[in-house]
Amino acid sequence: MALLERLMERLRSHPKRIVFPEGGDPRILQAAREFAKNNLGVPILLGDRTEIKAKAAALGISLEHIRIIEPSRSDEMEHLAGKFRGLQRFSNLKAKEAEDYLLNNNYFATMMLATGQASALVSGATASASSAIRPLLRIIPLQKEVDTVSSVQILDLDDSTLGINGTLFLGDCAVIPQPDEKQIADLALTAAGICYHITNERPRVAMLAFSSKSSNSRVPAIMRMKAATDLCHEKARKLFFDFDVDGELQVDAALNPHVAEAKGIQSSVAGKANVLIFPSLNAGNIAIKMIQTIARCRTYGPVLTGLSKPAAEISRGANAHDIFGTAVVVGCQAIDQQLLHPTRDHAQ
Repeated sequence: MALLERLMERLRSHPKRIVFPEGGDPRILQAAREFAKNNLGVPILLGDRTEIKAKAAALGISLEHIRIIEPSRSDEMEHLAGKFRGLQRFSNLKAKEAEDYLLNNNYFATMMLATGQASALVSGATASASSAIRPLLRIIPLQKEVDTVSSVQILDLDDSTLGINGTLFLGDCAVIPQPDEKQIADLALTAAGICYHITNERPRVAMLAFSSKSSNSRVPAIMRMKAATDLCHEKARKLFFDFDVDGELQVDAALNPHVAEAKGIQSSVAGKANVLIFPSLNAGNIAIKMIQTIARCRTYGPVLTGLSKPAAEISRGANAHDIFGTAVVVGCQAIDQQLLHPTRDHAQ
């Protein structure tokens, strides 16, 4: 069973509310319809109610079990604006100024997420990455012992020999252009956390580079990945989070056990990696765009890492199925892991 089908099965038992700030986008409408039709929870679309209904009608999309909120006319505006002003960063705002912020759909959606009116958020379909992420960075707290918000892209492959039955987690492909070793370590830690939460399997994190275990290399990019690996080990021990991380590794040595053996690399990660951490956004973004274009495999995300609430910042090139799959993933992030993976799974 493919990853998405497994997650949908769980989400039906624990449905969630997913808020979409760009509710009038045709792809969002299609993804929301699929989410509601499969009884996975309630999609919440933000935007002009008349416009959304007209676009849905033109596409032949039923809005049954889909909620539409027009922030400027919402009964929740006063309540959310009050909560917004309660945040230290915005405590000096007047009531009208707070409402002006929340007329921006991304801010309104983020406040819905922060106050529990939505379980997860999916944005970025029409907005630039910076405008979609900025409200999340300013409102949603970070996870414990984490100082970095980054991202992972989830690949759902037909080749079950790769990753976890064909599932791979790749980061960072969307957020930080040139991360330092501390940011890379945070990404590795939080990506491992998402991998474990979603799959219930042990994360095996490979810190990628253009060489494998080069003992005397002084290339800054190599040294940065080595330092990040050590930092990741330290943070994992502090958090009592048990997973495997190794670096630096070339991507073939990380994924192919025969290549790892041929290169004389023996570790719990080499040849068995399920989380791949790139040294820069340049490398990660090129890799994921090439995979999407050439391999045409199923991809979900980018899912934001490091935040204490589930959120995704999708690409403007995403199609409706990508968006639907991403909504399923962040919906499952909002489910307690013991409920997402019942005891009977461990006995199988």
